[in-house]
Amino acid sequence: MRGICTLANDRVYDQVVALLNSIETHAPGTPVCIFPYDDKMDRICAEGDRRDTVQIYSNQDSISAWDEFVRAAWDTHPTAKERWKRAGSTGYHRVGTHRRFCAFDGPFDQFLYMDADTLLLNSLNVVWDTLANADCVVYDFQFKQPQHVYDTTAPSLTQRLPNGYLDTGIFCSGFYGSHRGSFSPQKRALILEHLQAGDAEILYPMAPDQTLLNYMVMRCGLSFTNLSLSLPKQQVTGNSVTSSHFEYRGNALYDNGVQLLYLHYIGLSSRIFARLDAGENIDFPYRNLFLHYRYLHAPETRPNLSGRSRPYNQSPSVMRRALSKLGIT
Repeated sequence: MRGICTLANDRVYDQVVALLNSIETHAPGTPVCIFPYDDKMDRICAEGDRRDTVQIYSNQDSISAWDEFVRAAWDTHPTAKERWKRAGSTGYHRVGTHRRFCAFDGPFDQFLYMDADTLLLNSLNVVWDTLANADCVVYDFQFKQPQHVYDTTAPSLTQRLPNGYLDTGIFCSGFYGSHRGSFSPQKRALILEHLQAGDAEILYPMAPDQTLLNYMVMRCGLSFTNLSLSLPKQQVTGNSVTSSHFEYRGNALYDNGVQLLYLHYIGLSSRIFARLDAGENIDFPYRNLFLHYRYLHAPETRPNLSGRSRPYNQSPSVMRRALSKLGIT
């Protein structure tokens, strides 16, 4: 059985609705499993109840096992907790993000995990076809920025990775396909042993789920295919909202004439989408595409955005900051 997984709580409700609608459009009938980031799930659960193809993951044994594994993994790191504390995090940094790993125990034999801030924009045939011959399939360009996956300052990094792995073997944790059972309890125990033996120093603490997932795939020797490297060059597209050259055609995006498989609104805070939903005329790249899918089934509730739009990343003016401090906003 094939399905799509995502991770959410009520904070990302607007993105989840848009994602689910995009899945219904481009992969109709595909079941979806939502993993709870935390216990703030009232709106997400209600949305799931309204959709026949959506389920909320409730296997508490699986959730607890992954929570325990993640804590044990980061306890092996020599500097993680100190760096998290300096960044303002108490305890384990963004620990809920690791619950995406529950997909490896989840209801689907083959699954595609998609972050809540993504939109599906094309058929998934290429993903499912690739998974027939690979343990994992990804589609991104994270290998161009390895410092967001591994600690590239770690002295033993190149010795602990296979030769050439850092150049092409790493990936983003926001979009990946794999198989149920890829990380058995025995494999998790082996992973912890390697981390305790010194591997932990190569993990990048500030992207905790991404670095750990990459490490797990590498350490267990899973085969994986990055479509950005395996597809013919003329078929490869970008997928990040940071790319400004995509062309609208209807309710799809094209990169040099090739339709995108998905779009990732990476780096945009969930607060931006909530403010837009509340009627604030806040602008961000490919906003109209998001609005289309967010209100696909309820266009009458789409906010009426009047007046001049304001860029999502516009810094507040000096006067606005001063007024804010005085409580006059």
